[in-house]
Amino acid sequence: MAGISYVASFFLLLTKLSIGQREVTVQKGPLFRAEGYPVSIGCNVTGHQGPSEQHFQWSVYLPTNPTQEVQIISTKDAAFSYAVYTQRVRSGDVYVERVQGNSVLLHISKLQMKDAGEYECHTPNTDEKYYGSYSAKTNLIVIPDTLSATMSSQTLGKEEGEPLALTCEASKATAQHTHLSVTWYLTQDGGGSQATEIISLSKDFILVPGPLYTERFAASDVQLNKLGPTTFRLSIERLQSSDQGQLFCEATEWIQDPDETWMFITKKQTDQTTLRIQPAVKDFQVNITADSLFAEGKPLELVCLVVSSGRDPQLQGIWFFNGTEIAHIDAGGVLGLKNDYKERASQGELQVSKLGPKAFSLKIFSLGPEDEGAYRCVVAEVMKTRTGSWQVLQRKQSPDSHVHLRKPAARSVVMSTKNKQQVVWEGETLAFLCKAGGAESPLSVSWWHIPRDQTQPEFVAGMGQDGIVQLGASYGVPSYHGNTRLEKMDWATFQLEITFTAITDSGTYECRVSEKSRNQARDLSWTQKISVTVKSLESKLKVNSRSQVQELSINSNTDIECSILSRSNGNLQLAIIWYFSPVSTNASWLKILEMDQTNVIKTGDEFHTPQRKQKFHTEKVSQDLFQLHILNVEDSDRGKYHCAVEEWLLSTNGTWHKLGEKKSGLTELKLKPTGSKVRVSKVYWTENVTEHREVAIRCSLESVGSSATLYSVMWYWNRENSGSKLLVHLQHDGLLEYGEEGLRRHLHCYRSSSTDFVLKLHQVEMEDAGMYWCRVAEWQLHGHPSKWINQASDESQRMVLTVLPSEPTLPSRICSSAPLLYFLFICPFVLLLLLLISLLCLYWKARKLSTLRSNTRKEKALWVDLKEAGGVTTNRREDEEEDEGN
Repeated sequence: MAGISYVASFFLLLTKLSIGQREVTVQKGPLFRAEGYPVSIGCNVTGHQGPSEQHFQWSVYLPTNPTQEVQIISTKDAAFSYAVYTQRVRSGDVYVERVQGNSVLLHISKLQMKDAGEYECHTPNTDEKYYGSYSAKTNLIVIPDTLSATMSSQTLGKEEGEPLALTCEASKATAQHTHLSVTWYLTQDGGGSQATEIISLSKDFILVPGPLYTERFAASDVQLNKLGPTTFRLSIERLQSSDQGQLFCEATEWIQDPDETWMFITKKQTDQTTLRIQPAVKDFQVNITADSLFAEGKPLELVCLVVSSGRDPQLQGIWFFNGTEIAHIDAGGVLGLKNDYKERASQGELQVSKLGPKAFSLKIFSLGPEDEGAYRCVVAEVMKTRTGSWQVLQRKQSPDSHVHLRKPAARSVVMSTKNKQQVVWEGETLAFLCKAGGAESPLSVSWWHIPRDQTQPEFVAGMGQDGIVQLGASYGVPSYHGNTRLEKMDWATFQLEITFTAITDSGTYECRVSEKSRNQARDLSWTQKISVTVKSLESKLKVNSRSQVQELSINSNTDIECSILSRSNGNLQLAIIWYFSPVSTNASWLKILEMDQTNVIKTGDEFHTPQRKQKFHTEKVSQDLFQLHILNVEDSDRGKYHCAVEEWLLSTNGTWHKLGEKKSGLTELKLKPTGSKVRVSKVYWTENVTEHREVAIRCSLESVGSSATLYSVMWYWNRENSGSKLLVHLQHDGLLEYGEEGLRRHLHCYRSSSTDFVLKLHQVEMEDAGMYWCRVAEWQLHGHPSKWINQASDESQRMVLTVLPSEPTLPSRICSSAPLLYFLFICPFVLLLLLLISLLCLYWKARKLSTLRSNTRKEKALWVDLKEAGGVTTNRREDEEEDEGN
């Protein structure tokens, strides 16, 4: 029903377009949806002429060929679909639902990756001439299903009062921004019971306990903790007997559409954990519980539960069959099997285990005649001696548990509607339960519908023994496709659910349960019938639309009426919302009060102050008359008022469904002249200021009233492409009230003289640029006892503030110039490199000179030795050296 409310609100918004110019509007995209899940796209046409019921044609432009139109489905032409969509339209996977005469929904029940593209909604012309738009487009993007939710399946035996901790892993790998919600459920033992919500972590990261766990959540007995990015732990500090059953975790992935609506795109459930709880008592007792249908070929599990006096003893368990020991498990967990049970265990036919400190299990996976008899378990409390052996302290045995195989018996079938409702409203969900009795066996089911005034049954849906679901043919029964779901709750219980019911869904429904027979040629079958009625809804709400004017004296009281002329049939509730548009150059409709369909009063965002809460009250005078009381009328109350009336239906599943909405006429509230008039200077003002500097913006009165007059001023700011914002309010008594607490350090407001008000901005930032203006109000004492009343007010011109970037400093200039920065960093390295090269050259030349001098000295020594030896050569050499010296 939440989806119905959303769609109704969507179409209500679109119908505000004026009559005379055709306008086609589709749901704003892009819409992200997951493969394998459904999608619904809304289309609405307004301003048209001709019949009230318009026709719609849907097409798609695929990314592979964006200019090629691929026709999908039409409300007018059955042969409209292209071949690629013909089969899906016939099977009901793709269909159009008409919400109103001028509004439809395109449904795709199971998305495929190839469905991504730009979808176009077109309405054929019924006007005298073409005027307006006749089609609109939106984008649908199909993404892979990446959600997973896992938890290992297990059976736990616990004692009442003990703690429990279970974890499930839930993860997603979606490229888009999505949120994850995780919910833990409990299904009570007994088969077809409805799953009970324990606790959930919502998509908004809020912990919400289930209705039956609210008190335990408040006492911190039940908690849900996120241990990591994908790990979610359910913690129950003290188990209760009502916690027994099957627990599982469900993860849901949500994405936000462009209209800010959150839609779920995928959903997964984990395997179940079976939890058995033994009541806590002080005596040492041993009991056996049996879980079986006691039919040949079916499993049997016997659980031996020990209830102790609060201690945590060491226990060993022994199983007996017809008085003979067949298995034992010592306190250390060592298993011993006797006779042929060891062989059966090795072949996977039998399992003996210890479920916990005080629970022992014996499982036989396929019962046979040889397993009929009396079973008993004996539990001994032991302690380990110094030698390492086990010493028995005490021993207790359970009563015998007798196992007898049941003989096949005739079945019975019980059919009922969910919540015992056989009359529903149009658009609500209709759910049937069909439960078969007798021994467990593979079953198949088929559902049939016999409409009113007909005798021939029509096939709705069926499920075979293999779990495969088949839906009825599309001809004559379009609501059976996309709106129909058949589920198997347990081996014997089947649920048929028809969402968004129509009048044609009234009639008799028949459930046929079939079972294959080994001994007979034909299958055995059993049937049951039930009749249901779907009542119509089209809303007959009418509200007095006459406008009026009230002229009042200041400080007086008044009532504004909201009169209902007619209402729809049925047990419907009304919601009343009061709106106000002040006398201002920038006025807009503000919500004052809302009394919702449950009679809860909610205050609008602009009316949360104590003064305004005390001023406005709403009252339900009679079933068809509501009043808004306004106390001590003052200048700020001048403007226009109206009410909006909404009709709501509480569906059988507890969901509120909005049927319609109407608005009353306008009531204009004026004040009789009091002689007071505030005149604010209208001088045009503009200022350029450098960022990080301080600036003062002034607002001046042209004249001041008597000494008994006080003034208040409210400063507003507006920027292009954004709404107005209240910065600060200097009240008549001198108190400062900031629009946001964070503005306290950034700006200050004060009255600098009798006629001047100043708004000072400290450390101006670039985002402070925009238009500023003030609204000055005059206050005087009135009444007995006297109280301050706002008599008159006036607004200034829009004052433009431009913020310029600050002048760069030398370091900032250097850092902002890449070439200069590179030069300053590289130049020292280049100079250092040149210096090193110069030093190396000097060092190399010095070494070379030193080598030459050393060689010269050696040559001189050689010639001296030769000279001493005598000869002409020596003399000649000496002469040459002398010449060189000269």
